[in-house]
Amino acid sequence: MIRMENLLVGATALGLVFAAPASADENGWSGEAALSAGLTTGNTETSEAGLGIDVDRDAGAWNFGLQISGDYGKEDGVESRNRYFLAGDIEHDFNDTMFTFGRASYEVDQFTGFDSRTFIGGGVGWYVLDDEDHNWTVRGGPGLKIDEVKRQITTDSTGAVLIIPASTEESLGAVAQSEYFYAFNDAVSLSNKTNLVYGQESTQIGNVIALTAALNGHLAARISFDVRHDTSPQPTYEATDTATKFSLVYTLGE
Repeated sequence: MIRMENLLVGATALGLVFAAPASADENGWSGEAALSAGLTTGNTETSEAGLGIDVDRDAGAWNFGLQISGDYGKEDGVESRNRYFLAGDIEHDFNDTMFTFGRASYEVDQFTGFDSRTFIGGGVGWYVLDDEDHNWTVRGGPGLKIDEVKRQITTDSTGAVLIIPASTEESLGAVAQSEYFYAFNDAVSLSNKTNLVYGQESTQIGNVIALTAALNGHLAARISFDVRHDTSPQPTYEATDTATKFSLVYTLGE
């Protein structure tokens, strides 16, 4: 089981990112790193702390992206939140409005019915809006979805203990994403990111809407609301989790 040591490793990586922001734009990297605190509902009712890194490297017609995040929480001294996510993207522009992409993602959430969830795929994307202060990007395509289902211990209709062994579910799937950004002015902006990963056994839908306000220099404050829904959750688990987060954001490459 992934524990607090992983969060500390991530925090160290976050510190290294903070240590060299000035050279990020020189190497083509841009993005942000964030430390957050929040409240969750759904499969767990808890307060949590988290960190996240979301960076991109622009290399002409090619773009490389990396997203890393982790959330950890305890309730009355008992671990009640333990989720980690890693994703990488490669994009290549066809023209000013259209691009192709490849994507791989891996998620571990100890408080769902799955040990891990993996998706590998790709497709085509469009820059629907591409202004500096107002942009919207959509993308989608097929892929392979792999769910590692946890062992379940439950009871049958007679009350007898029933053990459902762990299993691996592989299926053809698809990914669809929407990323919207609008700057009200130089200091305040709104973003909305939607992610859908379809599989024959279950489909994951996530949406994060956030309001960000610049503080000074590279620092900003953010409040966000995160909803994650599973169309076919494992028995005894909730279909929907929500999280309200307050974050301190460090902008890179600007």
